[in-house]
Amino acid sequence: MVSLPHRSVLHGAVSAPCLCYPKGKDQFDNLEKHTQWGIDVLEKYIKFVKERTEIELSYAKQLRNLSKKYQPKKNSKEEEEYRYTSTRAFLATLNEMNDYAGQHEVISENMTSLITGELTRYVQELKQERKSHFHDGRKAQQHIETCWKQLEASKRRFERDCKEADRAQQYFEKMDADINVTKADVEKARQQAQLRHQMAEDSKAEYSSTLQKFNSEQHEHYYTHIPNIFQKIQEMEERRIVRIGESMKTFAEVDRQVIPIIGKCLDEITKAAESVDHKNDSQMVIEAFKSGFEPPGDIEFEDFTQPMKRTVSESSLSNSRGDGKSEPKFGGKSKGKLWPFIKKNKSPKQQKEPLSHRFNEFMTSKPKIHCFRSLKRGGAGPEDFSNLPPEQRRKKLQQKVDELNRDIQKELDQRDALTKMKDVYIKNPQMGDAASVDHRLSELAQNIEKLRLEVQKFEGWLAEVEGRLPSRNEQPRRQSGMYEPQNPSAVNSCAQDRESPDGSYTEEQSQETEMKVPATDFDDEFDDEEPLPTIGTCKALYTFEGQNEGTISVAEGEMLYVIEEDKGDGWTRIRRNEDEEGYVPTSYVEVYLDKNAKGAMTYI
Repeated sequence: MVSLPHRSVLHGAVSAPCLCYPKGKDQFDNLEKHTQWGIDVLEKYIKFVKERTEIELSYAKQLRNLSKKYQPKKNSKEEEEYRYTSTRAFLATLNEMNDYAGQHEVISENMTSLITGELTRYVQELKQERKSHFHDGRKAQQHIETCWKQLEASKRRFERDCKEADRAQQYFEKMDADINVTKADVEKARQQAQLRHQMAEDSKAEYSSTLQKFNSEQHEHYYTHIPNIFQKIQEMEERRIVRIGESMKTFAEVDRQVIPIIGKCLDEITKAAESVDHKNDSQMVIEAFKSGFEPPGDIEFEDFTQPMKRTVSESSLSNSRGDGKSEPKFGGKSKGKLWPFIKKNKSPKQQKEPLSHRFNEFMTSKPKIHCFRSLKRGGAGPEDFSNLPPEQRRKKLQQKVDELNRDIQKELDQRDALTKMKDVYIKNPQMGDAASVDHRLSELAQNIEKLRLEVQKFEGWLAEVEGRLPSRNEQPRRQSGMYEPQNPSAVNSCAQDRESPDGSYTEEQSQETEMKVPATDFDDEFDDEEPLPTIGTCKALYTFEGQNEGTISVAEGEMLYVIEEDKGDGWTRIRRNEDEEGYVPTSYVEVYLDKNAKGAMTYI
């Protein structure tokens, strides 16, 4: 007697066969669905990280565009505005925001390489591994089903042969009991019954062997093959879970790695904000717009009750001209016209001289040494900027000199390059004709000579302006007193009128034409000029070798006297003793100004 799993015992006649192997114990379908769901979760996380990287890139791009949008344009007026501490702090904020955007780009790059790229490759490997495991499972399932079918076929054959043997036995017994049947028929029936019994025994032996083989395969299937496959699937699923957890940790670490740099950017923004100095900005505005003029003096009283003919005083509130036009104002508040060089009342035609011309005379003139410059063609204004206040004129002239020097340097660089090229052509004639660059070298030489002449011209005007700027300790005086002539020739060289003892201007009987100042008068005035007073002290922070004209050498730690502040050009005028004074870079010294002396020059 042989037992079959989930079946009745086969002995003699057996029960009805089962045509298929029972399922439901291995749960392959459920595992296949679950592992596919795990892969879907992983792909969903990859998509999430990818969208995050796109957001980071877009945010970084927008930050960079924002920073670029508010950056000052080169060689524009906006660039000049960034000399103040507040605007420099804003510029630093823009630069730091650019670096801040770069950190978001780093986040995007790291997430793409460490998470998106790695997980994408892992998903492909996971799909291949999953496919392999379930292929092995389906193969094992098909094998056990094949063994089951063989067992079922053997069992059905054994059952059929048993039934045939029973019918043959019954037929033989029936023939043997029938007396009418011949002995030959009985023998034939007996042999047939024996044959059927032999076939049943053979089928029984085959069925028994097949059953034993199936039981062995089934045991191997459920206790070896399937557990191994399930173990591999379990390990695969656990690796997937661990991998997604590590990716989430990396997701946080990528952000955490840039936090110190982002914090540094924010610290720099805070530092820039703390560097804003309202006092310094106000002082820069004062230095930028101060005119160099001294405050106007008191306006004299004009007595209109006198029966004498009224003359035009230099400080009168209105001119005798009846043109009815509004007069320019000086200082924004005072309505008095402080014109030190008002034309004489020679004729009504001269009385109608434009006020703008006389205003330019006041803004640019100095006793004994100044004469009007010729204007540029086209009405662009005086070439020497004589229409500007002294301090503004000095800055404009200095800018022009610097610009011309830069142009000269460019021309020199081009000349040097062409000279080297010519030398190469001379040494290697196959590379080019050396004579082809001679024309260009000649043009460059002419341009350099013209530019140097321009520099000399503007440096002369600059030296004149710097010599005429008022000293820091001079007190405001009456305008007429400021321009008292010392000799007639000096006055006539700059204006065709003179001042009467009572302060008014009268007709001049001679000197109808304008004359220039002799060089001796110009030199004598500067020779007799008193030295500038000290307005503070300074300490040299670094050693400076004053090799250029007008500079002075200082040693680190040396204490000196300050006689002129930095006027925006980066130089401070100092004095070591009565015979040694000159300019040093402002950044090389630490200045300690006397409050009283400094306050005397705060007027714009």
